[in-house]
Amino acid sequence: MLTLNRSLHETESTGRKEAPVTILQIGEGNFLRGFADWMIHECRKKGLYEGGIAITQPRPTGRAKIEKLASQNGLYTLVTQGIENGEPVMRREVIDVFSEVFDPYEDWQRFKRIAVSPDLQLVISNTTEAGLTYRPEELGEGAILSFPGKIAYLLHLRHEAFQGATDKGLVFLPCELLERNGDSLRDAVLRYADDWGYSDSFKHWVLENNRFLNSLVDRIVTGYPAEEQAESWFAEWGYRDSMLCTAEPYHLWAIEADEEMEKLLPLRKAGLNVFWTNDLKPFQQRKVRILNGAHTWMATLGLVNGVLHVGDLLEHSKLGSSVRDAVSRHILPALPYPEEELRAYAGDVFERFANPHIRHRLADIAMNALSKFKVRLLPTIAYYAERGDDIPELLALGFAGLLRYYKVKREADGSYVGRTLDGEAYSVRDDETKLAFIARHWERAGAANAEPISVATSLLAERELWGEDLSTWSNLAEAVAKQLTELERGVYQ
Repeated sequence: MLTLNRSLHETESTGRKEAPVTILQIGEGNFLRGFADWMIHECRKKGLYEGGIAITQPRPTGRAKIEKLASQNGLYTLVTQGIENGEPVMRREVIDVFSEVFDPYEDWQRFKRIAVSPDLQLVISNTTEAGLTYRPEELGEGAILSFPGKIAYLLHLRHEAFQGATDKGLVFLPCELLERNGDSLRDAVLRYADDWGYSDSFKHWVLENNRFLNSLVDRIVTGYPAEEQAESWFAEWGYRDSMLCTAEPYHLWAIEADEEMEKLLPLRKAGLNVFWTNDLKPFQQRKVRILNGAHTWMATLGLVNGVLHVGDLLEHSKLGSSVRDAVSRHILPALPYPEEELRAYAGDVFERFANPHIRHRLADIAMNALSKFKVRLLPTIAYYAERGDDIPELLALGFAGLLRYYKVKREADGSYVGRTLDGEAYSVRDDETKLAFIARHWERAGAANAEPISVATSLLAERELWGEDLSTWSNLAEAVAKQLTELERGVYQ
């Protein structure tokens, strides 16, 4: 069977002349290929954008994917499948946006050449949240390891090549899941500039003539499918694709910039769900409180009750209706936005959760659940506590599920293991200091045969976990203790 390549693709399409590199992409993973690259493809398909992308990986470990992509002339297949407006959909398309595919750790000179290209306009990235972190690094002759370090070096080359020309700055669109991600990238770049002794004029040029845009991205990109499904598709299509990628239909990209950016990147004109906005907060708060909040609520409660996947929890006789009620009755009223808009978004969220093609593991969502809960669900609980209202039962249940999930013991191999209500073991992944801290609490509670109210009060009082003493919040300890009791009684099984 043939492998996807340029000649095969062009027999199925009109072909497309290799475009000049206007976008540098740092990140070879599934997400960008199922999100930003697909969007550029849509723009090009509609004749709205003529530039191409040079793609490279942020870390040496990404070399294998870059080599596979290069062997396919930068082509890959994207299958979009799921539920859209209540109807099942499946679409297949060969994505053709990469003009250059290379490994910077093997070809640093190519990276430098692109840095000073007059055609370059944008840099798109997804290097994970950790990728935006500043880490001191010496400036040598070879490739720079850190992503912000690479950008500082690229911009310095560009500044020198064009003698600080005000029209040769770049636009940066980081897709890392970090609030104010553009600001974080800019700040890290300036720290490297200080470390490496770059001039004040260069730093002024970075700030005044380059744009580091904060953005929020939202799409579930599931990557390469199960082997059986992939082989079935290959047989149907008549070609193999080692870079095959799958994604859900839903997509959203909110970017903190004015509408003028549409002239550079005509995403909305291409019919994409993209928003140029001067305030990301509504988009971020809505996603974090509703989508992420529901995810976190489901993850720990589901695992304690022996449920392993999001879809299975939605079909659970008790937890499925409870998570929907928690969102509609308690999370939505705590947000300061129009009810109709919030309910429409929540409807989209649960449609996405029910996508039969996505087997989203609750164990993955539950990783680092303590810190996630503080950001995703605790602000909603605080809304009721600050008003002096009783804490809603279903929010207290979510908190009880979190605490019960962290009823863990340290194993001989250093891992932390909890037990479902039926006694099955599960592994908990989180900061080791926090795990040890909370494990000691549960151990002392067990030794003292403590009542649920004592357990809840002592855990909620720990500032090390929550940043403040939550046992003082109106009715919270009592409400959580009640739900801990209900959980142990198997009320939600």
